[in-house]
Amino acid sequence: MALSPTPPKSFNIFDHDLSEECGRMFNHKSALAIDTEAMGLIHGRDRLCLVQICDDSDNVACIRIERNQKKAPILQSLMENQSIEKVFHFARFDVAALASDLGIKVNPIFCTKIASRLGRTYSPRHGLKEVVMELVNVELDKQAQSSDWGQVNELSEKQLAYAANDVRYLLPAKEKLENMLKREGRWELTKRCFQCIPVMSDLDINRFGNIFDH
Repeated sequence: MALSPTPPKSFNIFDHDLSEECGRMFNHKSALAIDTEAMGLIHGRDRLCLVQICDDSDNVACIRIERNQKKAPILQSLMENQSIEKVFHFARFDVAALASDLGIKVNPIFCTKIASRLGRTYSPRHGLKEVVMELVNVELDKQAQSSDWGQVNELSEKQLAYAANDVRYLLPAKEKLENMLKREGRWELTKRCFQCIPVMSDLDINRFGNIFDH
């Protein structure tokens, strides 16, 4: 039976950018889990509202992004640090949102959705809820997924809990998926797919859609 999420070790909310102290703490990590919330799915129309980060010690930080905000220097330095692997679920969207709204070029990248599609070929379901339930044995509550994230200074406890939990279980899921992919001889192919994510995100930003269709 899957477990419900427990409270994180620490949970901090910041306006506009990470604090210098929090940035230093995360900067010593080899991998960080990242997620974003936006007003919708169309880059350039639907603005970035929230960025969530979690490390391997279950320290969570949420950054509230204001309308028309163009930069978050501490966050950018962290996201562009080549020695830190950034772990997303459906990285294509989050990487595009960070690039479109804050000019951040995320790298290197691990996407648990791509890893799931290449590793969990026995399942047709690769959403975060299903991946976390199987691999981490935690059942996520997704009810707040489609809600008004633009009210950044008035986010409800339910929204903040949803945002935190969506990022907290990515690192353990990533570890299970990486082991599965290596076992099945698909790891090298998966890594090459990760390298394509920034290109796919740039295509999305520029409204090209899937140019690989027939």
